[in-house]
Amino acid sequence: MSKGARVSRDFLLFLAAGCFAGFSGSIVDSVFNNFLSDTFHLGDLQRTLLEVPRELPGLLVVFISGLFFFLSNRRLAVLANLMMTAGLVLIGFLSRTPAVMLVWLFLYSTGQHLFIPLSSGLGMELAQEGRHGRVLGNLQGAANLAAIAGSFLVFVGFARLGFTFAASFAIASGGFLAAALCILCMAPHAPVPAGTRFRLRKEYRLFYLLTVLYGTRKQIFLTFAPWVLVTVFRQEVQVLATLLTAGGVLGIGFKPLLGRMIDRLGERFILAGEAALLVFVCLGYGFARDLFPPPVALGVAMACYVADQLLMSAGMARATYLMKVAVDPRDVTPTLTMGVTIDHVFSITTAVASGFLWSAAGPRAVFAAGALLALANLVAALRVRTPPAGPRGEIPVDSRGD
Repeated sequence: MSKGARVSRDFLLFLAAGCFAGFSGSIVDSVFNNFLSDTFHLGDLQRTLLEVPRELPGLLVVFISGLFFFLSNRRLAVLANLMMTAGLVLIGFLSRTPAVMLVWLFLYSTGQHLFIPLSSGLGMELAQEGRHGRVLGNLQGAANLAAIAGSFLVFVGFARLGFTFAASFAIASGGFLAAALCILCMAPHAPVPAGTRFRLRKEYRLFYLLTVLYGTRKQIFLTFAPWVLVTVFRQEVQVLATLLTAGGVLGIGFKPLLGRMIDRLGERFILAGEAALLVFVCLGYGFARDLFPPPVALGVAMACYVADQLLMSAGMARATYLMKVAVDPRDVTPTLTMGVTIDHVFSITTAVASGFLWSAAGPRAVFAAGALLALANLVAALRVRTPPAGPRGEIPVDSRGD
């Protein structure tokens, strides 16, 4: 088989894997909170504490990845999807108590956090020079479409087909298993040298800074943006579900478009644009009620929520920036993995600090702080510089089998 044909085949397999994973992840996200409430009747504090074991693999992912130094990135991606498969089967059928369920949740979350940096690294590996953003955008757009299909299946399944939580987790586990099989069929590569798994390089310090700022911004969106809509604007769950769906539908076209813009306009333009828009998004969350009449203020907050969801896609530009400045191509995926750990350190810290700030000074203070973080992100993004494109069409990789 020629190299071009193998890359095309590998891309299609990875595209299918991303769709299966997006489909399954959407099912889990749609049913998990109801599963916890209906099965274990958790209180607010218990549900909050559950985030610790769920997010702990994100803190540990760089070390967990290092334990599997003998696997190539593609084989590690297979293992990550198998972890998610096993975790969901165990959650669905062997969660007799909350404590037992937490063990299975840790297994599922470990696979999930392992796959996050691998998906970006493998996507860029399959792209031709100058098309890395476009490829990541197309992959994410396809996964977005599959995620909508997963959410729709949950809606129809529980409304019309008598779905149970166990059945939902079983279907989702089947999707992750299919993703693992697709990646397993890709051409194998040699393992990344163990010494690169934990390496911190001064050449990547701007990437680390952008990751820190992303982690703080991400947690404000995930935790406090919906909390504003629920507690300040008194919106029901159905409204949040509708806004999430709207963001998902728009993301099908937006993510591929953003990927092409990264290739055409560069990472500096995209990351700076994201940061500048986030200043206004944060101000919209925090001060819309002070600036507009109630119906308009609610519309502004809803628009900010959808825009915030779409702007999360700018993470593609951080990944392609790292790829372009990498001292060694083998550094890319390990450094993305390190980024997940750094991200979680600061996102969890931000959640705690912002919770105290909200209690002491209200939502305006939280989102004013978010706007200041966005300004800091803008300053950092304006420092982004990338070298000119090289003559090669791909990231160099070792094509030996493992």
